[in-house]
Amino acid sequence: MQRILFVVNDPAFFLSHRLPLAIAARKQGYDVHIATAAGAAADRIIAQGFKFHPLPLSRSGQKPYQELLSLLQLYRLFKQVNPDLVHLVTIKPVLYGGIAARLAHIQAVVAAVSGLGSVFLASGIKARIVKAVVTAFYRFALGHKNLRVIFQNADDRNLLVDMNVLQVNKAVMIRGSGADLSTCRYVPEPEGVPVVAMASRLLKDKGVWEFVAAAEEAHARGIQARFVLAGDIDPGNPTSLTATDIESIKQGGCVEVGGYCQDIASFFASAHVIVLPSYREGLPKVLVEAAACGRAVVTTDVPGCRDAIDPDKTGVLVPVYDSHALANAIVCLVEQPELRRALGAAGRVLAENEFGIERIAQKHLDIYQELLQRPV
Repeated sequence: MQRILFVVNDPAFFLSHRLPLAIAARKQGYDVHIATAAGAAADRIIAQGFKFHPLPLSRSGQKPYQELLSLLQLYRLFKQVNPDLVHLVTIKPVLYGGIAARLAHIQAVVAAVSGLGSVFLASGIKARIVKAVVTAFYRFALGHKNLRVIFQNADDRNLLVDMNVLQVNKAVMIRGSGADLSTCRYVPEPEGVPVVAMASRLLKDKGVWEFVAAAEEAHARGIQARFVLAGDIDPGNPTSLTATDIESIKQGGCVEVGGYCQDIASFFASAHVIVLPSYREGLPKVLVEAAACGRAVVTTDVPGCRDAIDPDKTGVLVPVYDSHALANAIVCLVEQPELRRALGAAGRVLAENEFGIERIAQKHLDIYQELLQRPV
């Protein structure tokens, strides 16, 4: 039985974005192992019957000795588990796991690049230095001979190829992490005052402040709508809002703030318009699920976000950082129910054609089979 090891730094991310794939791989006959941080979310992974390996891999640590230790731990894990294929998910697992896989002579590597991180958004001398270091890490990590790198948008792929970090024949495009179409069902809009919703980690890079500013502008213009923000702060991310920021938003009175949303399908079913004014993404799952639920979307014209919709057919694109344009697009959909319903219905068709989880999982399984059938 061939063995696959998933490496993800956040167990909650594995559950939300890769669990259906791991289940599909197990059904296909693979011996599936998961390496991620311990905790309550990890207990849910164990409860699914997977072989679990605790891996204390920080997302934001910048102390060189800690990062070297993380790389060493991954190398030891690979030698211990001896997987035939490793599937590396998110930035640090891709960088450190790719290096460790080469050093441990792992037969096959799949790297999932779901966004290139804030380092490619930042500017300044320090950012350029960090970018140069990260680029060198990418070049070595993605140098494995039997490797495929899965991208969710062409911009990220082209960036790494143009930087000579990756050979273009090792790149594969898969449009997002998929959605369970049986859970994210299309239901008619609820009656009453339109609800404009945003669900994400509460990060500046997700456009939270632009959403708040757009809500304030819409209210100032007398628009009758509720604005709802769902999500948690993320202390491990340098762009996270603080508890003080959240309290300030609540006190402003224009945006209702909830915590982490356990049932995203029900949350979207209670809304009329879904907003994500992010600065850059891989391909945001929240927009895939919004389409599956038949909701019109307003998002930014940036890599990842624009790839998750069919512009002017399933949603509306606005310039990044532009809360005024965001407000205009939201007001347009609030005031034109027939238009937003048409966009939402087209979104459901898009989801059925492109984003079904079974379709996405099969594309991954085909890549596994291709790599594992190659002679060592």
